[in-house]
Amino acid sequence: MINERYNARESEPRWQRQWDDHAIFATKNDDPRPKYYVLEMFPYPSGRIHMGHVRNYTMGDVVARTMRARGYNVLHPMGWDAFGMPAENAAMANKVHPKSWTYANIATMKAQLKSMGLSLDWSREFATCDPGYYKHQQRMFVDFLAAGLVERKQSKVNWDPVDNTVLANEQVIDGRGWRSGALVEQRELTQWFFKISKYSDDLLSALDRLDRWPDKVRIMQRNWIGKSEGLRFNFGLVGAPEGFDTLPVFTTRPDTMYGPTFAAISPDHPLAKALAETNPQIAAFNEQCRKMGTSQAEIDTAEKLGFDTGIKAAHPADPSWHLPLYIANFVLMDYGTGAIIGCPAHDQRDLDFARKYGLPVIDVFKPLGSDESVQDTAFVPAKTETVQYVHWVGEPGVMTCEQAMARSLEIFERDGWGQREINFRLRDWGISRQRYWGCPIPVIHCEVCGVVPVPIKDLPVQLPDDIEFDSPGNPLDRHPTWKHVACPQCAGPARRETDTMDTFVDSSWYFSRFTDPWNTEEPTTRAVVDRMMPVDQYIGGVEHAILHLLYSRFFTRAMQATGHVGFDEPFRGMFTQGMVVHETYKTLDGTFASPAEIRILADGDNRQASLLDSGQPVEIGPIEKMSKSKRNTVDPDDIIGSYGADTARWFMLSDSPPDRDVIWSEDGVKGASRFVQRVWRLVSTLAPHLPAPGGKVDAANHPAAQALRVAAHRALSDILGGIDRLRFNTAVAKLYIYVGDLETMLANAPEGLAADPVLAAAAREAVDILVLLIAPMMPHLAEECWSTIGHSGLVSEARWPEIETGLLVSDSITLPVQVNGKKRAEVTVARDAQNPQIEAAVLALDAVKQALDGKPVRKIIIVPQRIVNVVG
Repeated sequence: MINERYNARESEPRWQRQWDDHAIFATKNDDPRPKYYVLEMFPYPSGRIHMGHVRNYTMGDVVARTMRARGYNVLHPMGWDAFGMPAENAAMANKVHPKSWTYANIATMKAQLKSMGLSLDWSREFATCDPGYYKHQQRMFVDFLAAGLVERKQSKVNWDPVDNTVLANEQVIDGRGWRSGALVEQRELTQWFFKISKYSDDLLSALDRLDRWPDKVRIMQRNWIGKSEGLRFNFGLVGAPEGFDTLPVFTTRPDTMYGPTFAAISPDHPLAKALAETNPQIAAFNEQCRKMGTSQAEIDTAEKLGFDTGIKAAHPADPSWHLPLYIANFVLMDYGTGAIIGCPAHDQRDLDFARKYGLPVIDVFKPLGSDESVQDTAFVPAKTETVQYVHWVGEPGVMTCEQAMARSLEIFERDGWGQREINFRLRDWGISRQRYWGCPIPVIHCEVCGVVPVPIKDLPVQLPDDIEFDSPGNPLDRHPTWKHVACPQCAGPARRETDTMDTFVDSSWYFSRFTDPWNTEEPTTRAVVDRMMPVDQYIGGVEHAILHLLYSRFFTRAMQATGHVGFDEPFRGMFTQGMVVHETYKTLDGTFASPAEIRILADGDNRQASLLDSGQPVEIGPIEKMSKSKRNTVDPDDIIGSYGADTARWFMLSDSPPDRDVIWSEDGVKGASRFVQRVWRLVSTLAPHLPAPGGKVDAANHPAAQALRVAAHRALSDILGGIDRLRFNTAVAKLYIYVGDLETMLANAPEGLAADPVLAAAAREAVDILVLLIAPMMPHLAEECWSTIGHSGLVSEARWPEIETGLLVSDSITLPVQVNGKKRAEVTVARDAQNPQIEAAVLALDAVKQALDGKPVRKIIIVPQRIVNVVG
């Protein structure tokens, strides 16, 4: 029978084979249609996909399929962010080569992604560890170097003394290396840097153009770039070594210049280093400070430590006003000038420091109506807040901090005590990493010629395969032959750079490479990349809102400056999806159990969990992000194997707004599965009674057929609107409504359609629209339905139906009704109803009668097609 249960296990692989055989998702670069580029952040090949991948790629696939049906030349590619430390960890733990581990994982994850039915152009696939990819990355490094966008300099870094590698701030946890657990040290190393700071102002101002990005992401980027206007001035120094007559300082709070009680410099300040050469105590203190990490969070929370140098700093506005000069562990050399004024009353770190070392606290301003001085908490108002100024460069009085800051700058500039200056928090991007599994930096070090870029003709500088991981540190340093090479300029003995690039570099341009990955000579094909870019819709996690997106924006500008692209912004639209979360389960011995090991018994709101194998009680814990450590993960293969990919896709789209977390539940998945079967029953039951595809519908004089057409086109409009706004859960809700409408309107149709050709034609149109609407979300089911209702081609190649806007105009209108200013009811009237008819309908409402409670109506105010106000 045609209306048997839909068999996803049989159907889904069959349709996937047809899509592959017809290559219908392969994009042609010379297609004359308007382009649409949709891209989800490509995955790291860790071994298996997780439910977060399912959610992310389903969202992108809905957009891709919808835009393809609407006549766009859609580019929807996939690749692998394949370099990084996990592969080296696996190599050490499992005695396997990182390349073997990576490509084996890629094969597994690719098969999993294919089982999801994603409309991906796999012909463009690459991994960032492919020499054919990183060859072009090395080419761009050489071009950036020639353009002055790369430099080599000394920098303070987090150093893991066990793994012998640089760690990013995010890899330092409680002062220890994230993998080794060793106490992190600060070291001065010579590193390679991309000069992202050159674009600070442009990266900041261009955010205003990115109006299809979430506000929260743009705010995070603004804060990270950190533009600040302030005062640059010099302290005079008394008692300093020769050559240190003044101390340059930058402050963002010029209004507090009459509140400092000390000055402080970084342990890495040139003055601190000079003092350390002759003072062993200072040398020891500076070394102690280098034991802590470099992240701002760690510096803010660490105990404040200082060393009084004995030097005095003379205030620029009053040379007789001397402040003690400290070396302090919370002052960073890479922000501002590496020196600060310490104003304890209005900076918590300064206050903590002052209390520890018995320094005075001077109130520059106080809260309005308060005479109390600062005690244990600094008073740090917002710039727009109005406060009482009591001790500053101007006259005491009430004003906003912003006003006082502007006035302070004027006075200091007028009297020659300092200059107005703009600074940025954004620092240059250090890309050097002391590891094997990364893109080699294409430079050669020669004793005669210095640093020499590898000639373009010699790229790629390829990683050696014969590598050992038997001891910590960078295996490239220990390789007996790889690093030894002849200098390209003098042919003398030289050595390769053994640092590899930060993996953020790999992901900062892959989207441009996808436009023409077959070009073996250049990173991009200009005519193609300029036509296909920018990405129209980029989708990924908010955890990448700062670094990945910011680095990609910089890299695109650098590619523009070196002629590889003709645009500056890589992503026109950005969407950050929420996480997939699941409740946790803890056994009696305190270990976590996985959902697959648990049986849940529910009695109303009371839920009890136990282990399947032993029946032992299990504590149901909080709902948290799916993670291996909490064992609250669900394997997508299990869900797809049991219910089918369409069920998993439908659940991910339906249960929560896409920018919020979705709670995975077995009941929710079962509900999605029931809906799949419900749609199949509806379509397969109607299929034998529908006329052939392609007929015209004229239902103007047929109320039942016209109602069916109105429901279909209203659903078409509502669901397309939901997809366009990326409100997939809203679109899903409208589909539920539409299926219910069809079930009601066509409940008796199978027997009556043969005798009513107008209704039959409307039913054919309505069912066709239903299948086309579910196709982006449940593509396998849609293909099965499309074939069942008599279409010869694939629904994946069908055009999106045109909305007949005339059917969207209702003959009636629903108006909110207020009684004495409070909404009490709604009234539905004919769209062309006159005021007396509307008034009569409103006064007949029970809710209005109750609200009036027998009081006479003084007047009724009708705002046409908007609202009705009853005044009693």
